[in-house]
Amino acid sequence: MRPTAKFSISFGLVTIPVAAYNATDSAASVSFVRIHTADGGRVRNQPVCSLEGVEIPPDEIGRGYRPGDGETVVPLSDDDLDALPLPTAKTLTILAFVAGGDIDPLQMGKGYYLGVDSPAAAKPYVLLREAMERHQRVGLGKIALHGRETLAVIRPLEGALVMQVLLWPHQIRPMDGVLPERQEKIAAKEVAAAEALMDSYGGLSEDDVHDHYREALDEIVAAKLAHREPAFETGEEPPAGQVMDLMAALQDSVRAAKRSRGEEEGSGPAAKKGAAKKQPAKKATAKAAAEKTTTRAASGAAGKKTAAKKPQAAKKTGTGRGRRAG
Repeated sequence: MRPTAKFSISFGLVTIPVAAYNATDSAASVSFVRIHTADGGRVRNQPVCSLEGVEIPPDEIGRGYRPGDGETVVPLSDDDLDALPLPTAKTLTILAFVAGGDIDPLQMGKGYYLGVDSPAAAKPYVLLREAMERHQRVGLGKIALHGRETLAVIRPLEGALVMQVLLWPHQIRPMDGVLPERQEKIAAKEVAAAEALMDSYGGLSEDDVHDHYREALDEIVAAKLAHREPAFETGEEPPAGQVMDLMAALQDSVRAAKRSRGEEEGSGPAAKKGAAKKQPAKKATAKAAAEKTTTRAASGAAGKKTAAKKPQAAKKTGTGRGRRAG
């Protein structure tokens, strides 16, 4: 990989030269081009000057800044931007070390792998990485990247340092009009049923994180080129419609999740754990009943008749509790 940027991490008086590499590949996602539906011709975005009405070559395109809401555009050159008094122009200045959970996930942006940019940077690089791992903190700082200053967070990942660009807090919109107007009351048993449904999901499989949409799109394109119908595997469609009984829907969902994994009703880990706890109680009950019967049998001639009947009662009591324990 080629680095997209080079800068230094400022860790107190320690400077760590690093190179940033793109951690994500946007080219791997599905993208479409615009075409003219009448003849299939490509529709392109042509850079045209609004004053002359002619197409402009790339070497004549520069930057401009529109202050406020005005129509005036002020041209800015590379020299103007290089002259900005920003300590973050070539340095990621760490401002604080915080817990990773303190950062709003809505602020998370593009990610970069950070590699050492000189042999002398190897030791402080490893030092910073191990210190953050042991301290369970991430570094929060500022960096001027691709012509603009932005917040960034650096953290250890699998023996390396990674950086993620963050949005500024003012770029996160408020939730006006998002929350329900009326607050719903949720019963404790409904929360417990939802938790049981969450537990029934299990872990992710390799198929879960596979891009089936791109695969299906490739099949449609191949079918069009071969003048045939696309071949798709028919799967079970999830039920749709308005949920009338929330509790029943949660319970049915748990049962459906267990059936999909080949589990029978009551055969999960919780059921096995409960059965294991109740088994000793069954044995203790049978033993106590047998001892009680033996004691009464030794109490005289009248007890002899009682002893003949009591074993049946003891056996019935143990079996009945055994059924409830299962």
